[in-house]
Amino acid sequence: MTPKRRVVPVFVPHLGCPNACVFCNQRRISGRSRPATPETVYKAIENIPAGLTDDIPLQLAFYGGSFTAISVSEQNALLDAAGPLLTRYKNASLRVSTRPDCIDRPTLDRLLSHGVKTVELGAQSMCRDVLEASRRGHTPEDTEAAAQLVKSSGMELILQMMTGLPADTPEKSVYTAEKLIGLRPDGVRVYPTVVIRDTALYDMWQRGEYQAHTIDDAVSLCAELRGMFDRAGITVIRMGLNPTEDLSGGDAVCGAYHPAFGELVFSRIYLMRALALLRPMGRVKSVTLGVHKKRVSRMVGHARGNIEALRRELGAFSVNVKASDAGPDEIVILSIENDP
Repeated sequence: MTPKRRVVPVFVPHLGCPNACVFCNQRRISGRSRPATPETVYKAIENIPAGLTDDIPLQLAFYGGSFTAISVSEQNALLDAAGPLLTRYKNASLRVSTRPDCIDRPTLDRLLSHGVKTVELGAQSMCRDVLEASRRGHTPEDTEAAAQLVKSSGMELILQMMTGLPADTPEKSVYTAEKLIGLRPDGVRVYPTVVIRDTALYDMWQRGEYQAHTIDDAVSLCAELRGMFDRAGITVIRMGLNPTEDLSGGDAVCGAYHPAFGELVFSRIYLMRALALLRPMGRVKSVTLGVHKKRVSRMVGHARGNIEALRRELGAFSVNVKASDAGPDEIVILSIENDP
């Protein structure tokens, strides 16, 4: 599992990306239009709050684009600009995001020499037809080979996957998760597809060639995927796109965009656990569930959605949730009354 750390983000939208994936508009996704420069890196380091200790690892992360696809001189300039971070903080390191087909041993050796500890690979899918329909420009075999190289180098490996891509199905997403688990990454990100303006996918959607999955469908699927990764002991770093003003302001036209998507998934997981606990007890008239005090809203659900779902499923007149001495992921029955 990846350790808890403080991340200093530097966005490099489309920088170096050799492909035009149907879903991608990095400016709208990241909320930034200018590619990163050494000056960007210097400013990011200067803006780190004063008084940080070495207790929690600090990592400067180059997000977006395909870092290892840009010229070596540009890569080195950005990495060199991050040098002061590595000398100032004992527990600091660097992270880069890139494509599976832009990784080889010499590249990894060079990244290591600059203090890079973590490599994120945009796998997106392990199904060949989904990658082709999404115009990814790489294969499942590229992802497998790149992942093995990163792991053998001693670096941390983060894998990204998407659900709801063109030609994708829930079954294919489950298959992708199974294949990613087999690669034993240190962490994963799960991004349900969002239709964003000024992308090929937006044009496909307007022509009726692509049907976006709904938030509810994506929440159900991601709850299942989250369970798979949890059981495999693989950290899920994020579920859903990071919210930005542009996305929330209308650039996310349809699909599974919600500024609190991850919380919706967690609430669905709690609903599934509660149903599994209560269904064997037959028809329930009223029940009070206890959860950790920090999990009450998660159990209640967005707009009390879980409460209403439990009432419907159980035929219950009353469903209540209270803070208790339950563990962080535990649900207990504090009281229950069954119909005769």
